[in-house]
Amino acid sequence: MSNQGDLVARLAAEGFAVTQATVSRDLQTLGAVKGRDGDGNLRYILADGLAGIVEGQATLARALAEFAISIVPSANLVVVKTPPGAAQVVASAVDGIDLAGVLGTVAGDDTLIIVTEDAVGGVAVADELERIGAG
Repeated sequence: MSNQGDLVARLAAEGFAVTQATVSRDLQTLGAVKGRDGDGNLRYILADGLAGIVEGQATLARALAEFAISIVPSANLVVVKTPPGAAQVVASAVDGIDLAGVLGTVAGDDTLIIVTEDAVGGVAVADELERIGAG
């Protein structure tokens, strides 16, 4: 999108009724700035830090959608079952973002254990993983 009017139109086409003023505020909040893309076109782009967060969440969403067979909480743990050979892929995606309450991961062949902070707990992290994986 090269201007706010384009963004308003695109959002309207997706069913979101927003004003240009709202889009302007949201772009500012996100830290989006006008810049040139790889083809030299002027577009809104995200600041590097936010772009990395968005990309990391997208990677995790794809990994969960493709490989997570089950996500089960237990106290301060979350056990994720995957097809054989896929636990490392999901673990890497979890490790690649700053998911609140996650202390670390341990992956085998088809099982991933996520260790959570006691105060956050496995249920909250499992719920967040389910939300991310659902799209």
